[in-house]
Amino acid sequence: MKILVVHNRYQHRGGEDAVQEAETNLLRQAGHQVIEYIRDNEEIQSCSAYEKASLAWRATWSRRTYRELLEILSGESPDLVHFHNTFPLISPSAYYACRVAETPVVQTLHNYRLLCPAGTFFRDNHVCEECVSHSLLRSVAHGCYRESRPASAVAASVLGVHRLMHTWSNQIDLFFVCSEFARRKFIDAGFDAGRIRVKPNFIADSPVSAQELGSFALYLGRLSEEKGPQLLLRAWSCLRDQVPLRVAGDGPLFFSLRAECARMGLSHVVFTDWIPATAARDTLRSARFLIVPSLCYEGFPMVVAEACACGIPVIAAGHGGLAEIVRDGYTGLHFAPGDPIDLARKVLWAWTHPAETAAMGAAARFEFEQKYTAPAALCHLEDGYGFVLRQPRRPRARPIAFLSLRGAGTVQPNKKIPMQKIAQRRKTW
Repeated sequence: MKILVVHNRYQHRGGEDAVQEAETNLLRQAGHQVIEYIRDNEEIQSCSAYEKASLAWRATWSRRTYRELLEILSGESPDLVHFHNTFPLISPSAYYACRVAETPVVQTLHNYRLLCPAGTFFRDNHVCEECVSHSLLRSVAHGCYRESRPASAVAASVLGVHRLMHTWSNQIDLFFVCSEFARRKFIDAGFDAGRIRVKPNFIADSPVSAQELGSFALYLGRLSEEKGPQLLLRAWSCLRDQVPLRVAGDGPLFFSLRAECARMGLSHVVFTDWIPATAARDTLRSARFLIVPSLCYEGFPMVVAEACACGIPVIAAGHGGLAEIVRDGYTGLHFAPGDPIDLARKVLWAWTHPAETAAMGAAARFEFEQKYTAPAALCHLEDGYGFVLRQPRRPRARPIAFLSLRGAGTVQPNKKIPMQKIAQRRKTW
């Protein structure tokens, strides 16, 4: 197959960027031809003042993306287009270019951005779903995106305009999500259940599992409020140095957490900077268990997949996707989200029951081998692509020049853009 992969990279590399790269490599290794259309948020730093001011408009409808994708689709005639992230530089105008070219569209929903401008269902230290139950204006009032009302207004306007245009329902043939929890959230918000499939994240290789019981508890990830690392210090103040803890990562809370740790005299808690992937895997294999205390609904943290691959159990907040990915009492333990006392209780139990902890680690490795390997991921992708290609082709749309906000979400046609004849899509997979 020939597949066009479209992705807007983040300014700070995250899990979505890693998943997009891993899937692209996986498809190529399987013999598929993959073309990439990549934009990077680093481009914003070099924008002029006028370009930055017009970013709100271009996040809703990018003429550049629309034009460039039409050229790629015309010249390459891919069988389908797989989108990962379009915000803010690519914009949903990309979907309309695919419609003009009669090319099927697959979209991976790595987070909840189509329902929540911040993408996390999280604000003010707690889970928040007000943008679904009430209005997108709630995100503007609270400044949910980047703690900025203007930035939140931009993100909310993108969602609002394209909801009026029915972009998500009319322009996308299939959605991939990372968990059944996420699937239910989108279905409850009105998405078509028949066009949403669960595709877990995966590990490209098969690392060696831990050979012996580790000597410390581990937090490995971003140090930001929604990830919940602040709970660790409160929990360890209850444990009275009974369990060594290593905190590896960076983020906005790094210095404040380290200072608080020193003030509390937690001598068994050690902070280290962010470590590269190879060293991170070695650190995981040396840990007795991983702790994922997220206060927000997680999608599918890559660190959890890595822990499973290394045969390390996970102690996780028992909500969102984590409650599904980490099976309580089998591949790890759940604790009450946001409760440091319950976290301390589960940590102490896991530390003082080494045989049971080792058994959960072995179960986690088995879970990885069944669900989170490269062959399993390739099967999910190819099955989804086959489903899309077997559907009747959508009628060709007229070329679109730009979006008119004054037209309540209508699109204004320009004179036709010459295109090569689009190759006949294969009917079966």
